[in-house]
Amino acid sequence: MKNSLQFIARRVSIALHNPLTSSRFYCSPPSPKSKLFVGGLSHSVDEKSLKDAFSSFGEVTEVRIMYDKDSGRSRGFGFVHFCKEDDAMSAKDAMDGKALLGRPLRISFALERVRGGPVVVPRLPS
Repeated sequence: MKNSLQFIARRVSIALHNPLTSSRFYCSPPSPKSKLFVGGLSHSVDEKSLKDAFSSFGEVTEVRIMYDKDSGRSRGFGFVHFCKEDDAMSAKDAMDGKALLGRPLRISFALERVRGGPVVVPRLPS
């Protein structure tokens, strides 16, 4: 019991002092339909501005922008996690094709990445 309390206290302390993890809140286990892929991001978009753009649709639990390892610049895409699937659906419907900082966004539900396995891309019915 004492070890588990120390572990929780350590995790809370780390989260409070780390700006990247302090904005991550989970209301329930994340659902595949509550995570959006956001493409077409301007290089000047940061996590805060992306969260602000999507927070009007519901509680955003995590925002992650992918950066190039060598240059440190944004790779032009990221992910937005919502607490509820309905919020993610309404954000996708409302923001797909809309401009953010002068560039149109491409939004879809994120596919879970499986390391080492084959990539299966679902086909839409014709």
